[in-house]
Amino acid sequence: MSEKRQLNIEVESMHYQKLLIAIDDDDTTSSKRAFNYACTLAKAYQIPLGIVSILETGDLNIYQSLSPNVVEARRDEIAADLDIYVQKAKEFGVEKVTPILSEGNPGHVIVEEVIPGFQPDLVICGSKTKPSKHLIGTHASYLAKYAPCSVTVVR
Repeated sequence: MSEKRQLNIEVESMHYQKLLIAIDDDDTTSSKRAFNYACTLAKAYQIPLGIVSILETGDLNIYQSLSPNVVEARRDEIAADLDIYVQKAKEFGVEKVTPILSEGNPGHVIVEEVIPGFQPDLVICGSKTKPSKHLIGTHASYLAKYAPCSVTVVR
């Protein structure tokens, strides 16, 4: 019989210093679940929480994107929702909360602009809960693949 292989593994506590939650204004169900998880961790670890929401310019048709009123109204709507998330996080007990609003393709903007600027060591995002041909959503998949830090996908 062969000898049992021994692995030299010790469990070490892992602590995060700064969290980023990505809110999808078009998918409130999974965003709320991810938000609850992010707030729970931020409060427990007593660390800063960034809340990012992206105005998806690709969702606008050519006429909407050329109309400053339509784009501004959508931007204002997302900013108002973002303010509610910030308020709720603070009411829950998260001491330091930073709202981040940007525009473009969410995955790309978060990986290329938001993460380098905010510097989280964990990004939390939701994924649509309805069964589809994809295991996780497009943006969640992009974040998991390309983010330079850990990513947790919440369903």
